[in-house]
Amino acid sequence: MASSPGPDVSASQQTGLRLVGRGRLIVLIDGEHHPAAVHDALSELAAEAEVVSVVFCGGGEKVAPAVLAEPEQHYGYLLIRRDNAIEGLRRALDNVSADAVFDLADEPVVPLSEKLRLAAMALAEGVAYEAPGMTLRPMITSEVEFGGPKIAVIGTGKRTGKTAVCGHLAVLLKQRGVSPAIVSMGRGGPAAPQVAEPDTGLAELLALSRRGVHAASDYLEDAVLSGVPTVGCRRVGGGPAGDTAFTNFPEGAELAARIDGVDALLFEGSGATVPPVAADRTICVAGSVEQIDALAGPLRLIHADLVLAHAAQPATVEAAKRWAGGRVIPFELEPVVAEPLPGDAIAAFFSTGAASVTGVEPRVTSVNLARREQLEHDLDAAAAAGCTHYLTEIKAAAIDMVAQHAERVGAEVVFVRNRPVGFDADLDAALIELYDSASASQTGTHAGG
Repeated sequence: MASSPGPDVSASQQTGLRLVGRGRLIVLIDGEHHPAAVHDALSELAAEAEVVSVVFCGGGEKVAPAVLAEPEQHYGYLLIRRDNAIEGLRRALDNVSADAVFDLADEPVVPLSEKLRLAAMALAEGVAYEAPGMTLRPMITSEVEFGGPKIAVIGTGKRTGKTAVCGHLAVLLKQRGVSPAIVSMGRGGPAAPQVAEPDTGLAELLALSRRGVHAASDYLEDAVLSGVPTVGCRRVGGGPAGDTAFTNFPEGAELAARIDGVDALLFEGSGATVPPVAADRTICVAGSVEQIDALAGPLRLIHADLVLAHAAQPATVEAAKRWAGGRVIPFELEPVVAEPLPGDAIAAFFSTGAASVTGVEPRVTSVNLARREQLEHDLDAAAAAGCTHYLTEIKAAAIDMVAQHAERVGAEVVFVRNRPVGFDADLDAALIELYDSASASQTGTHAGG
């Protein structure tokens, strides 16, 4: 029995090529593919889209010098050729308007790590990136109606210091007579945007914890330590371009914009995810070299007007400088108590990683706030040592374990904040300068970033 003909398919479908319907394409090719094969692939692409630029990424196994001398004869297009694929794509993005970068290059010229960096460059310009089996689209942000400056604080990953930097900026602005509000999103944030008032303290955090709420969420830390109204938001999931699968952040930003007296908004990211609301200026806190070299790092650094990189990691500082769109300042986080201790205090210090707190010699030190089983042993040690004051970051299990344990044994809880300090640079001045730039952009006297 003869089989019936199948549905009509395009040539690209027959050959395995997949397009997502983009109009103007920058195409990446290499010399490990034979020119004739690449020529035919470009022809198929051109039948479904407009090829506006072709970048030769390197490699010469199947390409003779004579081919590259007359590329139009062999490929049908002039080629952009630079020392590497990154420089070539940068040239193409500068030269033409495109909807997507389509990557026909392959190992070993363009390995996966390089593809992610190329994708970051494309996404930073608002251009999609497509490779076989992978499509990445630029993040879409919404606008919030607000007359004052909006500054985003993002990071290349988890626990880079975003909350410390955002809270510190809020304190600096308060000292300058500005009334900021922070909008923060986290994996343990509230189901509906929630305002934490500037006078939030330990009693409120303990009450939240006993109701089953994550009482050490970033927005609560911001409110307690910076003393400004903070809107907590929730997010679930994180994509390579900074998107999150589910978040109520836009609603939280609108709520913050309506708070009486607020004249500046600070948007705080979560992990490597980016607040999905347009900001006038962006600060990026760079984590490890591994984060910077992946897709998340270059994309976030390219977008940033100011990059802070941990001074204790020189390789991270240098990696950040390779990608940063703005100034890079090495910095460190200095743990300090939020209120002075009495002279006879016997202290225990609890953190997620810091081993010391400025001006204090704890009898017990724990870096296990995020490791509950080990934290239990450290709390027992603090009680056995007769510690009268539990110094703790507002992170992880700080409230539901440390603060509740302190309450049971009669110890006093003192919060610790991580103060960002510039290394060979005046970080406070740089933060204020960024705020002034964002303010000027609202009046049209400075181009937006």
